[in-house]
Amino acid sequence: MPGIFSWIRARFFQRHGATDSSAEDESQVSAPTLAPEDWQADQSRPARDRLDDHLFCWLLDCNPRQLVTPSPFTGKVLREIENRLENSRLEELPRQPLTLPTLMRTLASEATTRKDVAQIILNDPALTDQVLQVANSPFFKVGDQTVETVDQAVFLLGLDGIRNVASASVMRPMLAARNSTESTFTQRVWRWGLSCARASELIALNRKEESTSYFMTGLLPALAYLTLRREVQSIIRRRYPDQQATPQMYYEVTHRFAWATAQKIAKAWRLPTRYHALLLTAERPVPGDAQSPLNDGLTLGTREVLRDAHQRNLAEEELQALLSLDPRQTEKVRQILSRFLAEGLSSR
Repeated sequence: MPGIFSWIRARFFQRHGATDSSAEDESQVSAPTLAPEDWQADQSRPARDRLDDHLFCWLLDCNPRQLVTPSPFTGKVLREIENRLENSRLEELPRQPLTLPTLMRTLASEATTRKDVAQIILNDPALTDQVLQVANSPFFKVGDQTVETVDQAVFLLGLDGIRNVASASVMRPMLAARNSTESTFTQRVWRWGLSCARASELIALNRKEESTSYFMTGLLPALAYLTLRREVQSIIRRRYPDQQATPQMYYEVTHRFAWATAQKIAKAWRLPTRYHALLLTAERPVPGDAQSPLNDGLTLGTREVLRDAHQRNLAEEELQALLSLDPRQTEKVRQILSRFLAEGLSSR
């Protein structure tokens, strides 16, 4: 969901019209405000919209024109997904990981010790394997030493570090590619999710808020994006087998339904109410209040992952204007993110 959360709700519900009229011309249901050639060249569009568009082009491996080239089937797909969401019938909604409830309770408790976290991980062989893989990935690895046991991971990473590794380990299998056609998207959306999660966590720490839940919540947008992409593919295969899903179709569906899908995942996984509240606060910011760390984390995480991938991006002054951080705080988080992404890049 490259739609960065601080403005995504406005784009979900204001940029598009309703889609429940069967008499409406399908090709115009989600048509862009600008013609493709104007949209591509228009630098007067809001910085947030442009950052969002740059992210979609990278995630979908397409050019700007493809994002706004309408398909006559987009309206039908939008209505079908809307119906599935309203009736809790999403076919691609990921199932709750078995260890998640216990893990979430443990991670949320201030009384949790390293031993508590390690024991939960060791009780689930599949989670143990995932934790060791993630702990040895360039994104999380400490130094050159290979992590061979959970106890070693806990010792090297510390309590906060192992909390993040455990959260990422639960999420990683959900974001794995099922086939070669998903490979580029899943790799990029995972990288984007990690960047946003890390940024959200760092900003929460800077504001002296509990940060572990921000890291986990920061990963949910990536999973919602992949869920919706698969939902679109499912609909196209079943109902329109002679058609292909298009970048514009993914783009419109994601902008319309990403928030609702993230909340559906949180509900299906029975995440604590705090996670629902964090999503809702980011979706519906109170005018005049400082943005949620999740809003700022998604903005900064997106900008930095695009910078690292050498994609079209925002100027420094445009980025700062979108954040509720002062320049010193922004630079501090950016430096950590830059190292984080560079280390992950070194493994590819």
